[in-house]
Amino acid sequence: MTHQGGARALLFDPFAGISGDMTLGALLDLGLSGEWLRDFVAGLGLGDITVHTERANRRGIDCGRVRFDLPHEHAHRHLRHVEEIIDRCNAPDRAKQRAREAFRRIAVAEAEVHGTTVEKVHFHEVGALDAILDIVCSMAGFEALGFDTFYTRPVALGSGWVDIAHGRFPVPAPATLKILEGVPVGGLQLEGECTTPTGAAIVATLTEGRQPPAELTPRRTGFGAGTRDPQTHPNCVRLIACSPATTPSDRLILLQADVDDLAPEYAAPAQDEILAAGARDVVFLPLAMKKGRPGLRLEALTDEATLDAVIAAVFRATPTIGVRHWTVERPSLERETVRVTWRGHSIRCKRVVLPDGSRRAKPEYDDVVKAAAAEKMPAWQVRLEVEAVAGE
Repeated sequence: MTHQGGARALLFDPFAGISGDMTLGALLDLGLSGEWLRDFVAGLGLGDITVHTERANRRGIDCGRVRFDLPHEHAHRHLRHVEEIIDRCNAPDRAKQRAREAFRRIAVAEAEVHGTTVEKVHFHEVGALDAILDIVCSMAGFEALGFDTFYTRPVALGSGWVDIAHGRFPVPAPATLKILEGVPVGGLQLEGECTTPTGAAIVATLTEGRQPPAELTPRRTGFGAGTRDPQTHPNCVRLIACSPATTPSDRLILLQADVDDLAPEYAAPAQDEILAAGARDVVFLPLAMKKGRPGLRLEALTDEATLDAVIAAVFRATPTIGVRHWTVERPSLERETVRVTWRGHSIRCKRVVLPDGSRRAKPEYDDVVKAAAAEKMPAWQVRLEVEAVAGE
């Protein structure tokens, strides 16, 4: 699988809209391995599913395309059924969290549009296997390629009418537009349904409408083909792997909040939610507060573009009623994320270049622990051996 090295940011460019299969096709074009995708789908336990990875041309643009051959079913799932599937899957925790959030956004939108509750919403099309595969595989794919910051350009909506389970509705479908609240949109001159609820949920969950900073350095571009091939425009989505414009140091924002009513065991899920909102790093430190009360100090590093989303996540994930923040400078080493093979195990490693030109590598903890369990070895010993391989 091809990884992005120092490019950890991803810019969605849905100039002709976005859907789940378009997203997967673009990830394939960015370097996601077809073999990885087939193995991941096989591990979901969703029945006899065949994964097709291929190339498609849309008005002269060569695109990646992913198709699934699915077993026949009549399931109309509720949110809890979809969440059970996500919880059982073999994706990283952050990918699972993002997939759950994407489906929750869909459920909330459907409930508001139809005047019911989230618990009573039948998912119809978006609860079908292809939608579950599109969202879960996409979220796991972003994680596999090492992206941790997401931006979007305006999402093309299209025009006309679309047939959905509830009848014939104007484009965009009501739930789609509800999901995209807070996200910049456009493309009203294009014919047909350009953006599906699944695609809207993916881009809204990952970006929350964050637009790119003034300067970015493109590293690689991936195009994902839509099913239709109209004469008027290339029906594809563009994903741009990028990194901030090169500067001597990162200009970041440090957020801080002190809490005395968060049970320590709930610090980890709070940390995951804040990271998913776009924070670069999150830590909790033990603290002695006034009147001798033990507490926790939360510190998070984030970019200016993700500041509002991270603050919102802090308020959601912790009981704090106030957050302070200020700008900091962070000199950083040139780095890249690579995969090394050790005893048949694929292990992610972060390589950095020191000021004297020498290099060092650090393997990812989760991959080391998984390999150690498989080989029945101490994790610290596996780390030493992987570091030796990664440094070659």
